[in-house]
Amino acid sequence: MSSTAEAPRPIPRLSTTEFIALMGMMFATIAFSIDAMLPALPDIAAQLSPDEPNYAQLVITSFVMGMGVGTLVTGPLSDAFGRKTIIISFAALYMVGAALAWAASSMELLIAARIIQGLGAAGPRVASMALIRDLYTGREMARIISFAMLVFTVFPAVAPLIGHGIIELFGWRAIFVSFLLFSLVSVGWLTIRQAETHPPANRRKLNAAELWAGTREALSLRQMQLSILVQSMIYGLLFGTITSIQPIFDRTYGWGEYFHWFFFAIAVLSAPAAPLNGRLVVRLGMRPLIRRALWAQTGFSSLFVLLLHSSAAGGAEVWFYFAWSVTVFALMGFTIGNLNALALEPLGHIAGLAASLMGALATVAGAVLGTGIGQLYNGTAMPLAASVLALSLMGAVVMRYMPREGRD
Repeated sequence: MSSTAEAPRPIPRLSTTEFIALMGMMFATIAFSIDAMLPALPDIAAQLSPDEPNYAQLVITSFVMGMGVGTLVTGPLSDAFGRKTIIISFAALYMVGAALAWAASSMELLIAARIIQGLGAAGPRVASMALIRDLYTGREMARIISFAMLVFTVFPAVAPLIGHGIIELFGWRAIFVSFLLFSLVSVGWLTIRQAETHPPANRRKLNAAELWAGTREALSLRQMQLSILVQSMIYGLLFGTITSIQPIFDRTYGWGEYFHWFFFAIAVLSAPAAPLNGRLVVRLGMRPLIRRALWAQTGFSSLFVLLLHSSAAGGAEVWFYFAWSVTVFALMGFTIGNLNALALEPLGHIAGLAASLMGALATVAGAVLGTGIGQLYNGTAMPLAASVLALSLMGAVVMRYMPREGRD
């Protein structure tokens, strides 16, 4: 009898196309949960907070805050129990939150339900990122994430249309039923088709000492620290844009009736950024693309701020706002996937924990920034534009200190 240890079996892989589509569905849980709510904000405000219409924006940021907090635990849990187990378990919590939101009778209860829903959404978000890291590394990982993010960026194009259609037919509460059904389909697909990528032999026990050691290791890396900082700024400007976009189209420019079509066009026009990044990143590298995207956004936002300050656009200002919004959403396609890949590249042995730390810290910080930006809304686009300018400029400066990847 041979004493040679049996080589571990390779993890079965789906076709690249199906895998990207499945991971895109996991990521799209977040996009759908946020963007389908946007057309409902006026109705929610009228019914639950008529005296403070800006409070309706908390329906968005409370979900993001819950997701950020949940992100902190889902990675370590997926390292201990496997990726699929955590995705499925947290998806069940997401569906409970959706059901509670459907039944909420006050703004406070709705916000609490959205926090629960956000906690549940953290499972598919973080465990899917670790699942990708189990199978791919480096620029190939960045490429896979970029194409999966295409689904994440295209889905918002139809999410407000879906939300608008549901509101017209059944009222805003029925949107939460659609969240439940969407989660059932995506998790069912994962359960049936995707093999577990983190086998028992590779799992880490939930040991406080090991978690602390892994946390110290992850947060001691400069690329992790700077990735979290830059992602916080990008998420902040993104969440600020998302929470402000419906009021700006509606109350600032008087185009609220067509908001869902504007958002559709913005999402479609910004979507090519992700696959373009997927093609460019292998040739140019992650760090250069992130820097160039942030400097470009700084330039676009500077021009838009000057235009708003001068009032030179007159009645055409809404179209300049529309074009500028496309650049803000496109920024995601050139940055977030690359920042994740840069940070996780040396941390494959603790990918779940590292993804959790990074996602939780960046998302919560971004949600806080985005909430503040949203509450600055004063009837014009200036507070949002100035905030995006400041954050993109700071992000571009911070990227000067990001360690180079080996092939840059």
